[in-house]
Amino acid sequence: MRTLFQTIKQQFLEENDLVLVSVTASSGSTPRGAGSRMLVGKSGRISGTIGGGAVEYRAECMALDILEKKESCQHEFRLNHKDVENIGMICGGDVTAFFQYLDHNDPIIMEITETAEKFYEERKDFWLRDLLTTSGVSLYSPACGLIGTANVPSSVLSSLSAKPHRYHSEDYDLFSEQIGTSGTVYVFGGGHVSQKLVPILASVDFRCVVLDDRPEFTDPALFPGAVETILCDFNHLKQYVSITASDYCCVMTRGHSYDTIVQAQLLATPACYIGVIGSRAKKAAVFRRLIEEYNINEQDLNRIISPIGLEIKAETPAEIAISITGQMIQVRADRKATSK
Repeated sequence: MRTLFQTIKQQFLEENDLVLVSVTASSGSTPRGAGSRMLVGKSGRISGTIGGGAVEYRAECMALDILEKKESCQHEFRLNHKDVENIGMICGGDVTAFFQYLDHNDPIIMEITETAEKFYEERKDFWLRDLLTTSGVSLYSPACGLIGTANVPSSVLSSLSAKPHRYHSEDYDLFSEQIGTSGTVYVFGGGHVSQKLVPILASVDFRCVVLDDRPEFTDPALFPGAVETILCDFNHLKQYVSITASDYCCVMTRGHSYDTIVQAQLLATPACYIGVIGSRAKKAAVFRRLIEEYNINEQDLNRIISPIGLEIKAETPAEIAISITGQMIQVRADRKATSK
């Protein structure tokens, strides 16, 4: 989503109108669910995707027509077996999409793109909201309030879900999705796996901070996509970071001793994810130390995922980084699914 906002701003500076296509509901076996978005300009799709195949093809054609009419609208795509065969779509099902016309002269939309970038930089929780009845669009952050035109009752604002959700009544029809989160990935150790991991995590919208006690492993050039690198003392992490329940921690320091020290401190935080690199033998040895030397109980140790990552028989640093990223995507999705 961050890239999408950046693209809107750049296209507006080039005086190009756009259409933002958002999936607001889906049923059956569709490739992408509610919250999927793509941006269409006069030359076709520019950014994002709503799943490819028949839905995306038809939506792109409709978006080009909307660019001429300059009017937002909603449309439901119903796909039968013949549609699937003719257009080459593997999945079937129905999709409802909202087509938001974006006028490059609209100062509110430009303000929204600039505010979104600011919110991403400042790690704010915020939502994108489309008012489907009047084609209003806005951002909402509990810390900063409303930016835009989609006014809705405060009761809705207080019950916003992390998941894409449609709020409907006689007075309003609103589609809302949390697109920014205060959560950060703290990577402890700046070695080969970390250097592969950070760019991949950043590419799927994780905010990454790398910590190491060796200056040569906190060089920002080693970590494309990281928002910060910190030279630290692993014995006193509280002096450098304050870890919240929205944060993820990946432990991959240069040895058992430092891994143990870091894990003992992380277990005292509410971090939503603590993953530790290493073999099962290493895990057993470290856990024994945590129990014997730090008085950590076995129930707390269950919070630690080790070996870190999905079991895909990864061997190289790049493969391990992919397995970790996959696991963290899964954790993030599960947390959204269980949010209010």
